[in-house]
Amino acid sequence: MAAKGEAKAGRVEGYLPMTREEMRARGWEELDVLIITGDAYVDHPSFGAAVVGRVLEAEGYRVGIVAQPDWTRVESIQGMGTPRLFVGVTAGNLDSMLSNYTAARHKRKEDVYSAGGEPGRRPNHASIVYSQMARRAFPGVPVVLGGMEASMRRVAHYDYWEDKLRPSILADAKADVLVYGMAERAVREIASRLAAGRRDYSGIPGTALFLGGKASAAADLAGCVVLPSWEDLQADKTHLMRLTKVVEAQQTPYSGKRLVQWHGSRLVWMEPPAMPLDTPELDALYELPFMRGAHPSYAEPVPGFATIKDSVIVSRGCAGGCTFCGLGFHQSKFLSSRSIESVLKEIRRITELGTFRGTISDLGGPTANLYAARNGHTEACKQCHRPSCLWPTICPHFEINEQPQLDLLRRTRTEPGVKHVFVQSGIRMDVALRTPEYLKELVQNHVSGHMKVAPEHMHADVLRRMRKPAGDFPAFMEKFFELSEEAGKEQYLVPYFISSFPGCSEKEMGAVEQFLRKENWNLQQVQDFIPLPMTGAAAMYVTGMDINSELPIPVVRNAGDRDRQKKMLAPNANPRPLGRRASRAGATGPGAPAGGGERDVDVMD
Repeated sequence: MAAKGEAKAGRVEGYLPMTREEMRARGWEELDVLIITGDAYVDHPSFGAAVVGRVLEAEGYRVGIVAQPDWTRVESIQGMGTPRLFVGVTAGNLDSMLSNYTAARHKRKEDVYSAGGEPGRRPNHASIVYSQMARRAFPGVPVVLGGMEASMRRVAHYDYWEDKLRPSILADAKADVLVYGMAERAVREIASRLAAGRRDYSGIPGTALFLGGKASAAADLAGCVVLPSWEDLQADKTHLMRLTKVVEAQQTPYSGKRLVQWHGSRLVWMEPPAMPLDTPELDALYELPFMRGAHPSYAEPVPGFATIKDSVIVSRGCAGGCTFCGLGFHQSKFLSSRSIESVLKEIRRITELGTFRGTISDLGGPTANLYAARNGHTEACKQCHRPSCLWPTICPHFEINEQPQLDLLRRTRTEPGVKHVFVQSGIRMDVALRTPEYLKELVQNHVSGHMKVAPEHMHADVLRRMRKPAGDFPAFMEKFFELSEEAGKEQYLVPYFISSFPGCSEKEMGAVEQFLRKENWNLQQVQDFIPLPMTGAAAMYVTGMDINSELPIPVVRNAGDRDRQKKMLAPNANPRPLGRRASRAGATGPGAPAGGGERDVDVMD
């Protein structure tokens, strides 16, 4: 089930090979590394399999890609032969259960990371299925597991779609080693050791192992943090709160401790996180020879690529620590930014593509306006175990640099061949209000007409459980309209609100409903809460405990109650014409957007 049709000779030049014929065109008879991914193969730095493949290629390894294999046939991953070093496995850019199912646990009608948006191209728990396939297809070849799904399921966790606790993914996947977080450093070290004939994965930052019984019994746990065991969690689910908070606190490469978790007589053994890439390393990564396209063998476009094909990632990491989000666990709370020159080089490459029409769709990352911000640069930062640098207030050690942000915006839009440069990634409104010149530059020159923002909620108690600041949205909204009017532009805000978050009953949801009625604002899309594995919000959902106080909170679980909260955010089934101010502000009315596609949202009828 990989690619539709055969690629014509010569068209695939430059892409990592997907077939034996493409290998031979490079003069290869054997691969060093085979990467199996649950996404279509898109050779772009927004796709994890492509990034890892290009990183290994730059080290001199021969890398091939098997994208979305038929998981019912082990032969579907054997076409390029047995790799010399290892098989890399990833479910893709998203957890496969999130790719396959909605918040209502219904099968999705579209998979944006598949050609043509075709659903059903990846199995549930794809990391486990692909790892087991690799074991059968290539006996004795090491299996290296990575990607978002593996990263967020590396310890015992809650699976919302199955509504049950599950052990570490290593217990089911039978992989030799799991790489969590951004994989560049760890995967280079693993490949280097295997190339030297060493099957030793110990001590590599950003990795986890599932030790055998004898190795577990002999393990020296001095200096380790012992997490609640799999058996503890099965006996009492409230242990999930402690587990989550401890893992989150140790998610720092500067002072994080090794974590261990018993599963029966065996240990899941987790090294501290890998160091984030610095600016020169990040620049070098994005200058690798990505083709910036889907493999030519696909007969239909990949929807998830279409939205980002002319975008540029300028930073990594997120310092927000929001409890519903996995970015802090995966990309780290410590920020890295590219140099402006590196960004300009990438834009120049984009302008040379025949498909470019003059618009850079996004200068972004996890949080667009944290470009050039710094944390981890002081001793206080390096010893800090807080999950957020921005909540409950912005840390005094967190360095916001407005001038580089201004320089980035101004220089990119003056590049030859570039007509527009937009910022479509989410921004932190609290940070934006502290950088008035940047905010003015952004609103007046870099908004496509619709600006996505994420207030998430309007009730202070719910926002506290989300680790989101209260009170910023109205102030930001006023400033946005003021700056838009000053520039003579009709522009819209597209807000995201979350329904059914832990601790949010219909009473708390009423704060959002009242705000929307006051502003005469008609939302057409609502984000129905999904407790993602290993997040603080999932711990609250499972335990019914507030993550801050650990006191009991209400949790909405049944479909009827969840549906009522969603409907509170869409009070008008047939949106009426709006007044001038509301028409400018609202997400409905003439010319207004239907909402963004980057989050898990349910369209309201």
